[in-house]
Amino acid sequence: MVSEEKILEEPKVTTVGKPTGPPKSTIREYFESFVVTLVMAIFGMTFILQAVTVPTGSMQNTILVGDYLLVNKFMFTPGGGSLPFLPQREIERGDIIVFKYPGNKVNPRMDSSRNPPLIPYQINYVKRVIGLPGETVEFKNNQVFINGQLLAENRVIGDAPDNQSALTITEFEDKVPDAKYTAYYSKESMEGILGGRNVTLRGAEFGVPNKPQVVPPDSFFVMGDSRDNSEDSRYWGFVPRGLIIGRAMFVYWSCDRGASNGSMVGCLTHPRLSRIGNLVR
Repeated sequence: MVSEEKILEEPKVTTVGKPTGPPKSTIREYFESFVVTLVMAIFGMTFILQAVTVPTGSMQNTILVGDYLLVNKFMFTPGGGSLPFLPQREIERGDIIVFKYPGNKVNPRMDSSRNPPLIPYQINYVKRVIGLPGETVEFKNNQVFINGQLLAENRVIGDAPDNQSALTITEFEDKVPDAKYTAYYSKESMEGILGGRNVTLRGAEFGVPNKPQVVPPDSFFVMGDSRDNSEDSRYWGFVPRGLIIGRAMFVYWSCDRGASNGSMVGCLTHPRLSRIGNLVR
């Protein structure tokens, strides 16, 4: 008769939470947290968000000098294509975009004569999209015509004060029911138009009276909201899609550049708290 032997296995002993190496120092933990945060910030600034500042008054009073904007770089579909599962869309008329300045190819001297000189593709501009690819744009009598039809815009007289912090709004307002934004004009130019005089734009070549321009494919015609204080597509032409960084979202910080004398410390000590958090439309 064969006897069977039972083999008893000793229970395995497991340890929970047993350190596998020497404990991390506080400095190492802070360093690792910093590296992770830095990598996430670089990824976000590269592909999703970007912060820009506004040094000129071409978009007043929509955007003021001294506003710091957060830009959505992911919103617009690249190359006009779209993926249904991503929160992206095509560029639309009225969008306020940030883009690399394409340069004045008609009159390059206008760029080199600036102080400091404007270098194409090196500086960020902020403007509003007016004309889309394939559309015919003409700006005359302080009004915009798209394919021969008047574009719905609110028109207001606004003159810039010496410190360029905001426009001083006067009594004239031309409000249009379907308008989604407001364009600001100087008192001199609006009085000239209302008086029946033709106001010429010195140096403007694109989409000016008797020179309607067709927007090329994958390009856009842009203008500043402060129409008499903006060098835009009327002067240097169109913005190729490839130069567009993204859409301006909101003001995350704002300071009075006139009171701060342009210094960073002064910008921190002279905030415009009422501007912080404002959506850009």
